[in-house]
Amino acid sequence: MTLHRSQLAILGGTPIFSEKLYVGRPNTGDRQSFIRRVNDALDRRWLTNDGPYVQEFEQRVAQFLGVRHCVTTCNGTAGLQLAIRALGLEGEVIVPSFTFVATPHALQWQGITPCFCDVQPDGFHLDPAAIEAAITSKTTGILGVHLWGRPCEIERLQFLAEQHNLKLLFDAAHAFGCSYHGRMIGGFGDAEVLSFHATKVLSTLEGGAIATNNDAIAREVRLLRNFGFADGDTIASVGINAKMNEISAAMGLASLERLDAVVEANRQNYDAYRTGLAGINGLRLYMYDESETNSYYYIVIEVDEQRMGIDRDTLLQVLHAENVIARRYFYPGCHRVPPYTFTKAGILPQTERLASCTLSLPTGETVGAEDIRKICQIISQASEDAEKIRWSLKRKHFVRSDYPTSICLQK
Repeated sequence: MTLHRSQLAILGGTPIFSEKLYVGRPNTGDRQSFIRRVNDALDRRWLTNDGPYVQEFEQRVAQFLGVRHCVTTCNGTAGLQLAIRALGLEGEVIVPSFTFVATPHALQWQGITPCFCDVQPDGFHLDPAAIEAAITSKTTGILGVHLWGRPCEIERLQFLAEQHNLKLLFDAAHAFGCSYHGRMIGGFGDAEVLSFHATKVLSTLEGGAIATNNDAIAREVRLLRNFGFADGDTIASVGINAKMNEISAAMGLASLERLDAVVEANRQNYDAYRTGLAGINGLRLYMYDESETNSYYYIVIEVDEQRMGIDRDTLLQVLHAENVIARRYFYPGCHRVPPYTFTKAGILPQTERLASCTLSLPTGETVGAEDIRKICQIISQASEDAEKIRWSLKRKHFVRSDYPTSICLQK
């Protein structure tokens, strides 16, 4: 299908997709395998409290990651909270602002101040130089985020943590199935926290896990996720209920069985985007390191307004008008959202630049090569029609009758 200048939906044409195409539409795993396990769990009437499927899922994930321990949780945010508690973090913890709000929430929820730090000038992970400048006498840890399946500069963060006697925790919600220097994400730092949310490459419907090679941390996390019970009568810690249930674990096992197929579909989609977006002026597709193991689950582009002719948010409007529900990851940066505007975040120029120009595009098993060809054509046409789109949006803005003709600013 070839688009013509008058066909963009934002300019009055018919949307190219009749149904909405979402970022992160869930993969459903091996359905028959899932249903078989659900029926088995129902027949056994062992639905939670470390059932056999939870135990099997933990063992298989630990083996996949090459770590000593995998402790599952009801979701990734609970996993972060438990890991933070088990590590004894307090005071201030250095964290990127360019992340999902769950990362700083897990700190703030426990009375720990997230110290927002800028990302690298040529990347989107924590900048080690900025970290060192942010360390104070109140700093107890560094919480790095492996964003979009690409790992942090782990060795440099590890060096800083050891040099300043800090704990090192990683939010690996985006990084299951990805490697760093040939070693799977999951076994770095003091612990790493995974997410198995429905939108992730490996899903348990809702779920998460703490992966670690530290026996003491694993033992403490297991206590904390089950009200602090050391046995049936002994409460050894002030814990919460953060256990994974058997139905979620059944989905996790079914998802593991189809993981290779999901990753291969993602890889094909990534290659299709590379081909389809090549040559569009002002557009950069974030590439994967082919020397590493990748899930290829996040298709992220950066829009250069000066070269493309339209900014990221205008391109987002263009795509949404065509029923391509692209997402701004992560806007406007955690330090700009109301719960954290009280923090002394300072100026984070690289974070704010990325928050204004990056966009995540649909991928996964429900997105095919023809869908991607159309998405790339929409983006290419938007670049060609940039001036016309800007004029059209400006005209829609000014023809509204409810706009005031003058504004009186008062002190």
